[in-house]
Amino acid sequence: MWAYIRLNEAIARQRGRLFCWSAVCLGGGVGFYFALPVEPDVTLLSILALICGICLIIPFFSNETLSPLFAGAGLILAGLLVAATHARTSAAPVLTYRYYGPVEGRVIAVDRSLTGKIRMTLDQVLLAEVAPDRTPEKVRISLHGDADPDAEIRYPGYIALRPEPGQHVVLTANLSPPPGPAEPGGFDFRRFAWFQKLGAIGYTRTPVLQIGPPRLNGVQVRVNHLRGQLSERVRTRIPGEAGAFAATITTGDRSSMSIETTDALRASNLSHLLAISGLHMGLLTGFVFASIRLFLALIPGMALRLPIRKIAAVAAMITGAVYLALSGGNVATVRAFIMVSALFIAVLLGRRALTLNSVALAALIVLLITPEALPGPGFQMSFAATTALVVVFGGLQRAEVNTWLPRWLRPVFAVLVSSFIAGAATAPIAAAHFNQVAQYGLLANVLSVPVMGVLVVPAGVLAFLLEPLGLGWIGFLVMEAGINWILWVAEFVSGLEGAVWKVPTPGPLVLPLIALGAIWLILWNGRLRGAGILLFFSGFYVWALVERPFILIAESGRMMGVLMPEGRAVVKARGDGFAVRTWLENDGDTASQEEAAARSGFQDYAGFKAYRLAGQNIILLSGRGVSDQISDLCQPGNMLIYGGRTEGFPDLTDCHFLTARDLRQSGSLAIYGQTVAGTELEIVSAEEVAGRRLWTSRPTRTRYRQADQ
Repeated sequence: MWAYIRLNEAIARQRGRLFCWSAVCLGGGVGFYFALPVEPDVTLLSILALICGICLIIPFFSNETLSPLFAGAGLILAGLLVAATHARTSAAPVLTYRYYGPVEGRVIAVDRSLTGKIRMTLDQVLLAEVAPDRTPEKVRISLHGDADPDAEIRYPGYIALRPEPGQHVVLTANLSPPPGPAEPGGFDFRRFAWFQKLGAIGYTRTPVLQIGPPRLNGVQVRVNHLRGQLSERVRTRIPGEAGAFAATITTGDRSSMSIETTDALRASNLSHLLAISGLHMGLLTGFVFASIRLFLALIPGMALRLPIRKIAAVAAMITGAVYLALSGGNVATVRAFIMVSALFIAVLLGRRALTLNSVALAALIVLLITPEALPGPGFQMSFAATTALVVVFGGLQRAEVNTWLPRWLRPVFAVLVSSFIAGAATAPIAAAHFNQVAQYGLLANVLSVPVMGVLVVPAGVLAFLLEPLGLGWIGFLVMEAGINWILWVAEFVSGLEGAVWKVPTPGPLVLPLIALGAIWLILWNGRLRGAGILLFFSGFYVWALVERPFILIAESGRMMGVLMPEGRAVVKARGDGFAVRTWLENDGDTASQEEAAARSGFQDYAGFKAYRLAGQNIILLSGRGVSDQISDLCQPGNMLIYGGRTEGFPDLTDCHFLTARDLRQSGSLAIYGQTVAGTELEIVSAEEVAGRRLWTSRPTRTRYRQADQ
């Protein structure tokens, strides 16, 4: 009875925050789905749906103490069911082998790869000798060689086709299934590709040919085509990197951004200026709201006859909706649009809008529409920054801090506080996903964010309004000046000594512990509020104890990396560049692949790279002459790894021999060290960690015992 009374008191204190907890519960269910090791079958999902329905119905007939508990349990199950349902409805054919040959399709999106190459996404795909029911719904192809419009060296007189949404193209390409993680537990591109219905990725070095006029049927293609035209118009008016920046913040088209500029913005913590999110949406709609309200107020008698504040709010919402469509509709933009819409709807209803309830409403809508966004950095950073800003500025408003400051100092104070709070809230998430912390991010934001709000966004609106009159150059000129300042700040700050602090990738529990601790500290009312601090710092403690794999082996079987005191050493300076770059980033290592290959640590074993661990020689075979030496190398206590063809190889029984076929089944491998007994190697495969999910293949057991000697 005593426990029930205490529970009743605790629940009663949360009455004003229960709606916020509903978003937390739904998100928890979505996160639990993605953490499952095995995909739940239809029978289990049906049972869970029945339990979920019961839990959501009980609150209508239960008392005030038990109702929130049943509702929370029901929402957790609802989150799992929403994610599972969305995953099943996203099913599309996935290529199961490497393909080289003709590819025909329609361009629906254009962007850039991590290496800076232009790449295009195709739908309506046709592949030679591939049945329609096995042909991927979408493929993504990077343009290299003669297909690259940016290439400086090509055949005389040849002009490469610059892809645009709507074009019907044909080309010869190398396609592969979406790759698995570069290391066990790492980012799984297959999951991302599954929800995008992306069935294959690849590249081409041969010319891309356009067939017939563009096919602009479909809302997505029409919007992307319009985005491409607007981007080209902006880049025409503003040349160089400033034009690429302007196109990015206008339409979300990053295809013209250089790697150097992107890296500088990321190192200075200004990359959020490229993501069309709350800052851009708030500045744009706020500028439109204030401008229209001021314009109507200047008309004699208008303010007395019409509700100009509500008219301006409606106009601002329409502007935000158009901007959302043109920007590509990523998670941050959708969240920002929902937030500003809630604000302006509150204006229409005469209510207060900037509350945690509006943040929770935005989270619920985004999770119901795109539950797969939850594990991504965009969702996490967007809601972390917004929640922190609402909480802090709400507290400052209650404390009436603004009344203590001179009027001219209040905007400066707001910029400083917002930059610091948003940066602090997103820093753990950015560090976990991108393995770096921008040391001088506050300085860069203080110097850049005001310019973004005062010059760049208003000038951009002015430019598009004056463009039909032929006077858009006025706005573009001011916009270019502001962007050049931001790019200079990014270059200056990123060039400072110690601008970037590299950190290792955390384990899977770190971010959930940090997030749950912060949420608990913000939302919970009562004596147990301090538990949030314990959870929050527990996440950082677990992060500090993270153990990086001692040995990593790429899925190709042609690359191996060993963690040494000075950093990870790799066997070759070229090849498997993406895997090696991922390994080094996850280690928190700033070295390049060439520098990692120059590190000592490997032994020369019969002309091949080897490392001895737990009484075994782990040998990476490569080059010619492998088949002639394989019998001598296969000795008790040796583990051989070979990524080439094994036709004509003898049967090997005295050692562990991993072939390319084995690695295709298991994925990349990680060795964390020897066991206490020291008689076996514990090898973890990417497929084991990923589990049996819709987007993965069946995992292969990868525990190898030392051969008897």
